[in-house]
Amino acid sequence: MSDNRQSLSDLADLANQPRPVAGAAATTSDIAPVGNAGPAPEPVALREAIIDKQGRAYATGRRKDAVARVWIKPGSGKITINGRDQEVYFARPTLRLVINQPFGVAEREGQYDVVCTVKGGGLSGQAGAVKHGISQALTRYEPVLRAPVKAAGFLTRDSRTVERKKYGRAKARRSFQFSKR
Repeated sequence: MSDNRQSLSDLADLANQPRPVAGAAATTSDIAPVGNAGPAPEPVALREAIIDKQGRAYATGRRKDAVARVWIKPGSGKITINGRDQEVYFARPTLRLVINQPFGVAEREGQYDVVCTVKGGGLSGQAGAVKHGISQALTRYEPVLRAPVKAAGFLTRDSRTVERKKYGRAKARRSFQFSKR
């Protein structure tokens, strides 16, 4: 099916318009204006900001077995994880890069302070959980940012987890070593 279908009311409007005569020159009034005549409209937030009494937005982020509880508020860009600075908790630069991705996409680097508690899983899963929580909290604080953050794929929870071990198997899929004799 074609996505360019028109409704019956659109077709009725087109039928009522006068048709240009073949060979007649078009006047300037016949030509539709290109672009906006006035200032660009402000982006409209379809959702309301969800902010608590302390002026913070809260969200929960998950990745693998890690769960992160994240609070953001306007500030200098300080990120605290389990009471420690991000450089101490996530010593690897790649993990710190993962955490700061939502701010880069939303063009809000250094504008929000983040306080989060994270538990479960390993460091990589925890970094992914914090990223997911920051993305969710950003969209709750500034609903206008939902479109760029969602387009980057940060609001989708990565549901990949470790497959469980099955009985009669050494691991999830690996069989025990075969012995002919």
